[in-house]
Amino acid sequence: MLAVKLKLFCFINFVSLLLGSSPVWTASVAVGNGEVSTSIDLRMPNVQPQIADSYFCRALKMNAETYITGFQPKADMEIAHHILIYGCSIPGSEEEEAWDCGEMHNQQLEQAPVCQEGANIIYAWAMDAPALHLPAGVGFKVGGDSGVGWLVLQVHYKSVDAFLPPKNGYDNSGVTLITTEKTQPRRAGIYLLGTLGQIPPHSTTYMETACSFNEPIVMHPFAFRTHAHTHGKVVSGYRVRKGEWKEIGRKNPQLPQMFYNITHPGMTVESGDMLAARCTMVNNDNETVSIGATSKDEMCNFYIMYYVDGEALAKTSTCFTGGPPDWNWSLLSDLHPENAPLNASVVPGTKDLLKATQKFFNEVEKTIERQRQMMRSQFEGILGAFRGFRGSRPFAAGAAAAEKDFPRGENDLFNVDGMQSDDDENESESPFFRSLFGSDDAEDGRRY
Repeated sequence: MLAVKLKLFCFINFVSLLLGSSPVWTASVAVGNGEVSTSIDLRMPNVQPQIADSYFCRALKMNAETYITGFQPKADMEIAHHILIYGCSIPGSEEEEAWDCGEMHNQQLEQAPVCQEGANIIYAWAMDAPALHLPAGVGFKVGGDSGVGWLVLQVHYKSVDAFLPPKNGYDNSGVTLITTEKTQPRRAGIYLLGTLGQIPPHSTTYMETACSFNEPIVMHPFAFRTHAHTHGKVVSGYRVRKGEWKEIGRKNPQLPQMFYNITHPGMTVESGDMLAARCTMVNNDNETVSIGATSKDEMCNFYIMYYVDGEALAKTSTCFTGGPPDWNWSLLSDLHPENAPLNASVVPGTKDLLKATQKFFNEVEKTIERQRQMMRSQFEGILGAFRGFRGSRPFAAGAAAAEKDFPRGENDLFNVDGMQSDDDENESESPFFRSLFGSDDAEDGRRY
């Protein structure tokens, strides 16, 4: 009887493909212990994108409480650059069979965001990554009271040659979801670290991000995934606890971008820890490369797939920074960047350390100097206004009363007498001013 049902489902799906109708179908299989596993085929409805770097979406309503326990990609990297599955409380469109959810503005589809509300990434695929099966007892909860009322499939079409004349092809890329309605004791989630930023030409650049984890839960990471485009050489992620760095995962993003087992099985992420990631980029081009949505841009992403015991997931599921040249690990003292592993930029399987070029450090120096000069200018304005106020009669009377009750020492921070007057040749060289902005005669030539 089961074989007959499976053949019937396959026949229905085959007919739907021939007729161009929506290829979403399900098939149920008993897997023992009274549990029934259901396959849900979530795929593009035979679309024909016409512009390179198009992003198409299609939605699937999830009514009953369901747990996703596995993902079987149905895609080819020559057609789909990458695929994401989002959980949404409200999708970008409830009416359209498929819609344009990118920046290329395809004329044949309506345009809308991926989600209108409640967007969370559930799954990611690229570069012909194989199927993924979650550990026993772990599942992504969707439908019911999960807050995830819809699943949205997003496909990025890097090239559209297969859809233009003379080929005129159609695409039904997607993912088969392995699901069950049996409650799973451990709920799965995704935590994503990434950066913005730029990669100077002819440089090796570190794109770094880090955030404090202050959730009242214990995360159990069990898989990780890296994502970058052509300039990415190694992506690494870490948990930092009391200054001690522990690797979650490290991979060459030019390999199949699947979810891999973490480096240290059994590790946890708890409140008070920090999470950090680095993408090591090598740009041999003559132009600066920026983070962006197209294949000519770059991306720096480190995904952590985790589970929790019970229902509560992390309320904050992303950690992004501005990236180079504006942000790097050294700006976050609580991270103890001096303890960062030396192999963070070593491609696994090799011993070659990809060192950031001096050009990268020079760009960081310039950015810090611009910020320092801006602070100097703002402080000079505040200081000038303060001196003008100091000459007023109300200030003089108040200062005299304060001096009587609280005698000042010459090193007091707000010892006005210790500040230079307006007649001094270079008031910005006062000891107080130098303590804020450093001195140009520092031994190492830097002022931070």
